[in-house]
Amino acid sequence: MDLAYVCEWEKKPKSNHCPSIPLVCAWSCRNLIAFTTDLRNEEEKDLTHMVHIIDTEHPWDVYSVNSGHTEVITCLEWDQSGSRLLSADADGHIKCWSMTDHLANSWENTVGSVVEGDPVVALSWLHNGVKLALHVEKSGASNFGEKFSRVKFSPSLTLFGGKPMEGWIAVTISGLVTVSLLKPNGQVLTATESLCRLRCRVALADVAFTGGGNIVVATSDGSSASPVQFYKVCVSVVNEKCKIDTEILPSLFMRCTTDPARKDKYPAITHLKFLARDMSEQVLLCASNQNNSIVECWSLRKEGLPVNNIFQQISPVVGDKQPMILKWRILSATNDLDRVSAVALPKLPISLTNTDLKVANDTKFFPGLGLALAFHDGSVHIVHRLSLQMMAVFYGSSSQRPVDEPALKRPRTAGPLVHFKAMQLSWTSLALAGVDSHGKLSMLRISPSMGHVLDMNMSLRHLLFLLEYCMVTGYDWWDILLHVQPSMVQNLVEKLHEEYMRQNAALQQVLSTRIVAMKASLCKLSSSTIARVCDYHAKLFLIAISCTLKSLLRPHFLNTPDKSPGDRVWDWTVPYGQLIQWVGDFVLYLLASLPNQGSPVRPGHSFLRDGASLGMFRELMVVIRIWGLLKPSCLPVYTATSDTQDSMSLLFRLLTKLWLCCREENHITEPDDALIDECCLLPSQLLIPNIDWLPINDGIISKLQNKQLVRLQFGKAPGLVGHTVSSQFDAFVRAPGQPKIDHLRRLHLGAYPTEECKSCTRCGCVTMLKSPNKVTAVKQWEQRWIKNCLCGGLWRKMPLSYS
Repeated sequence: MDLAYVCEWEKKPKSNHCPSIPLVCAWSCRNLIAFTTDLRNEEEKDLTHMVHIIDTEHPWDVYSVNSGHTEVITCLEWDQSGSRLLSADADGHIKCWSMTDHLANSWENTVGSVVEGDPVVALSWLHNGVKLALHVEKSGASNFGEKFSRVKFSPSLTLFGGKPMEGWIAVTISGLVTVSLLKPNGQVLTATESLCRLRCRVALADVAFTGGGNIVVATSDGSSASPVQFYKVCVSVVNEKCKIDTEILPSLFMRCTTDPARKDKYPAITHLKFLARDMSEQVLLCASNQNNSIVECWSLRKEGLPVNNIFQQISPVVGDKQPMILKWRILSATNDLDRVSAVALPKLPISLTNTDLKVANDTKFFPGLGLALAFHDGSVHIVHRLSLQMMAVFYGSSSQRPVDEPALKRPRTAGPLVHFKAMQLSWTSLALAGVDSHGKLSMLRISPSMGHVLDMNMSLRHLLFLLEYCMVTGYDWWDILLHVQPSMVQNLVEKLHEEYMRQNAALQQVLSTRIVAMKASLCKLSSSTIARVCDYHAKLFLIAISCTLKSLLRPHFLNTPDKSPGDRVWDWTVPYGQLIQWVGDFVLYLLASLPNQGSPVRPGHSFLRDGASLGMFRELMVVIRIWGLLKPSCLPVYTATSDTQDSMSLLFRLLTKLWLCCREENHITEPDDALIDECCLLPSQLLIPNIDWLPINDGIISKLQNKQLVRLQFGKAPGLVGHTVSSQFDAFVRAPGQPKIDHLRRLHLGAYPTEECKSCTRCGCVTMLKSPNKVTAVKQWEQRWIKNCLCGGLWRKMPLSYS
C-alpha cells in the first residue's frame, strides 16, 4: 500500500474543522466519499456538525453542508445506487440526503425519521434483492455469466408485483429497532419495536440481510464479559402500517474471554461488524484494552443435534431427519495486536466457501478477500477476511521505516501518533480512504497483488476482472485506474475489447456505451493512446444522436393526422438542428483527414477503421437526406466553392466507399488511391470545419501516474502540472481564453458564460445546467443525460467564472 494523495483543511484563526467523536465516513459505488467533522467556532464556543461529500477524482471540490443534527453524527450510509445518503445522530434523528438537480456537489435533505432522544448506533438501507457474486476462480472464463452470477436473494420488503420497497432500518442504544419505509407517493411509514422483551443497553450493533428477505441484527453492550446477541427482524406492511417482528438467534461469547490466560485482558468490545451486508453468517469482533486488541472471526453453522441412545432406540434418526441447531463457531483469531482504531470491510460479493481458507496461489492475494485494520500507531494492515492472516501493511508518516527493513523489526516511536479514526474500502477494494485524528483525508492505493510478487499477466488479469465487474454492475471504476500504468493501457484495452466481443449480441448492446467510456478513461493514462480519448467521447455522442434521431422514425399510422409530413419533420428536426449539423461536419472532417490516416496522434483517426461507427454515420446521412426532401432547412449547411455541387451526395458516396473497406472487423482493407485522391480534393471543394473536442479533464487521476504523494487542500483547486502528454492536444481543444461551447447541445456560450453550467466528473464534458429550450423534442434529447453524462460520470456544478 502507498499514499496516493492527502487532502486537509485550511487553518483559520476563528473557526476550525475538527474531527467529530465518533468520526464516521462512507464510500459509495459511484466513488463519492461522505465523512463528518465538527466546525468549531471560537467566538460562540459551539460545534456545528458538518457532512462533507467529495468525488475522489476532484477531492478539493468538497460539498460541505450543515447537517442540522443537534448531536454528533454517529452513522453515514449510502444506498445501493450511490445517489442518496443517510445520516443519523446521537439524538435519534435520521436524515435522507439526495442530489439537487443530479449534481454531485449539491445536496439537500428530503425526508427523515426520528426516535426522540435515543442515539442511533447502527443504520442500513433495506436490501433491494440484487446480489451479483464474483467467482474469482473463474476469472479466466470467456462468458460473463460464469464470472458473475446473479444470486437468488429476496428483498427485505416488496411492493405489489415484487418490486423492492425502499427504506432503512436503525438500531438505537436502548435496544429499539426502527424501520422507515418510503412509499411511492413520498410518504414515510415508520415503526419501532424492541429487539427483545428484556431491553438492555446496546453500545455496538450491525445489520445484515439473509437471502430469504429477513434482517439480522447483532448487538453488544460493550463488555467482553457479556454475550454478543443476534436477532432476526422481519418487516411487513399490514393495513398500510409497518409491522416489525423480532426473534432471538443464538448468541456467542468471544474466545478471548473463555481463555484463562486472557480472561480479563480485553475488557471491552470495540468493533462489531458483519463481514458483509448480505453475509449474516459471518461476523468480525474486536476486543481491546488501553494498549492492545485482539480480533476474532466467527461463522454461524448448522450442526446436527446428538440424540441419546435411549431415544434412538424408540425413534431411530434416519438421513436428513436428524434435528439441526444453529451454532457460532470461531473461524480464526489474531494474536495480541496494537490497539485497533478503525475497521474497513470489503464490499465485493466474492463467492466464499469453506475451502477459501486454503485458496489457490493465483487467487489468494485477490484484493476483495482482505479487510483493513487501522491501529493507534498509525499503521494499517490488510488481513484475509476469514483466516485473518496478514496480506499487506502500510506505515503512516509518523512511524516510517526504511524500505529494506522487515516490517516486524520496525522500531516504534514515542509520543502521540496520528491514526485513522474512520476508514472505508472502495467497492473493488483497490483503494482505502481514511480520516485521521487531525481531520485529514488520506487516499491509499491497495495493490492488486497485495504486496506479493505476481507476474504482469496475473496483475492484468485481476484489473481486467474488476473492470469487467464494473462494466456489468455499472459501478464507477476510478479506484481501478489508480493502478493502471501507461505500459498496461494498450494491453488492457485490447483484452477488454476481446472479452466484450465474446459475449452474446444482447449483452453487447446493453454494455455498448459503458465499454466505450471505460476505454476512454484508460487511454487517458498513456501517451501512446491518449489520442483515442477524443474519438471515444465522439463515439458516445454519435451513439446518443443515432438513438435519438432513429426514435423519431415511426409508422405512418402513428403519425398525427392533422399535420402534413413536412410539418412533422419540422417539429422534430428543427430543435435538433445543431446535432444534425454536427453529424454533417464530423463526416466531412473524417473524410478530409483520410489522406493523413498514418498519423494516429490526430483526433478522429480510429473512426477511419471503425465500420460500426461509419455505418451509423451512413444511416444518419440517409435519414437526414430524406427529411431534407420534405424540409430543405433541416439539412446541414456546408460552405462550398460551387453553388451547383450536391455536398451531401458527395460525402455520402465517399463515406460509403470508406465503409466498404472496414465493414467487416476481421477483414479490413486499405482505401484505394482513387478514394484518397477524392478526399484530398475536399478542402478545395468545401470548407473543412473545426471540431470541438472535449478538453483534457482536470481530475487528479492523471497526476498520480508517477506514484508521488500529492498534497491537496479542501476548497482550493490545485495548481498541478497537467498530464505530460496533454500538450499534444493544445492544437485541437479550446484554450482557456477562447469561447466556450455546450458539448451536448452544441451551443456556443461565449468566452465568459453567464449561464450556470455543469461538468462531468470523469470526461470533463460541459453543458448548461438549465435547458434554454422548452420544446418537447429537446427534452427527449436532454433526458438522455440529465442524471449522468453520456460516459456515465456524475455531474458537478461549475462556478460562473470557470475558465
